Amino acid sequence: MGSVELVAAVRRGDADAVRELLDDGGDPEHCDPADGVPLLCLAVAAYDEPVAEALMDAGADPLRPLDGVPGGDPGLPGGDTALTRAVDGGSSTMSARLLPEPVLLDADARAALLARAQYWAEADIEAELRRSTGADGPVARRRVWEEPLRTSCYESFSLGGRTVWDGHLGVLTVLEERFRMPVPFDELLARALTRPDRDHGVWTDVVIRLAGCLGAEDWAAAEALRDHPDRLRRLFAADVLRCLVIGFGGMFPRSSTVVEKEASEVFLPWAREERDPEVLAQVLSGLSEESGGSDRSDEVDAVGLSYVGHPDPRVRREAIETLRYELTAMPRHKLDAVYALARDPDPAVRERAAYWLTHCRGEAPGLTDVLAGLGDDELRKTRVHAARGLALRGDPRCAEAARRLRPLDAERWPDADLVDAMWRYERGEVKGSGRV
Repeated sequence: MGSVELVAAVRRGDADAVRELLDDGGDPEHCDPADGVPLLCLAVAAYDEPVAEALMDAGADPLRPLDGVPGGDPGLPGGDTALTRAVDGGSSTMSARLLPEPVLLDADARAALLARAQYWAEADIEAELRRSTGADGPVARRRVWEEPLRTSCYESFSLGGRTVWDGHLGVLTVLEERFRMPVPFDELLARALTRPDRDHGVWTDVVIRLAGCLGAEDWAAAEALRDHPDRLRRLFAADVLRCLVIGFGGMFPRSSTVVEKEASEVFLPWAREERDPEVLAQVLSGLSEESGGSDRSDEVDAVGLSYVGHPDPRVRREAIETLRYELTAMPRHKLDAVYALARDPDPAVRERAAYWLTHCRGEAPGLTDVLAGLGDDELRKTRVHAARGLALRGDPRCAEAARRLRPLDAERWPDADLVDAMWRYERGEVKGSGRV
């Protein structure tokens, strides 16, 4: 019975149940009795990274040969294993998850994986699906987001029960990085431009690769793109340089590059001149990392304020970020600008304004009324921020605002911050003056 339950849990993508069943003695190398496919291959085919991780943590072998098992393509380099199926599938995240430590792979195994990724990167995916499945009819195509974080998207191709994503250049990039293979900046740029979308996995993989190992020559090449007539190249440069300046959320410490520059030095002149909205939004995002903490903070402020009325909501959203450190002592004209953005027609702009208004600890006439006005906002996250801001200022309207948001998830942001603020409000630890 346990094996039946394990197969069912894998098929429905229930990673918690899979881990529980494996902890109770389930076999991570068990095969689906319907077609003899190992459970790890089922997770790979479903692009289910949490389930694949659970199986591997319990001992499932991504290098296990699958001779005679249907669904793979052993004719390509590397034979047929769960790992090669992940490479075929076009998800760099899944491929990286199944890839063992490089020292465990000999030179031939590495070369085979690289050749396989390169093969798919150059192939016509629809033609390959027809060849490998023998199926006729139209290939179903759709945009998919990588779960569970939904930070990267792909185009998905499905035919004859098989699905392939168009992320093979990203897979190749990740494999090269893991194998410590240098790749010229221009080649990486060319890969990103094949998928001219910041959300696409290939673009993301290239940016992350460069952010992790950018040297002086590569930095200079990225900076040189700031004045390029092609907006996509400027967007790529903004993305890469932003990741380097801010450390990409701590993933890459600034010491990972031989070049050290402040955000204002990189982005301030650029922000004054850039006219493309998407590029400008990224430039402002990089610039915002230094607002309020630099000798040039007044200049950063001025640039941010100049864009709060920009026609593109992506720019207005990032303009708020450039002002955020000033919220502790914001002059009236800046405060009025943020209040106006809290009433912006775009919901994402209102959300950002609400978030930063909750961090305003100084005197701010009218702030609680602005937050209370967001109590019916279409975005739940905005309503959570507003309720928290009211609680932190001791405004009794927070009680009704929080009640309307129930049930609250005390373990996840932003609900966790609201739960904490309400606890402090109910204990009388906040004052109506706005001081905490």
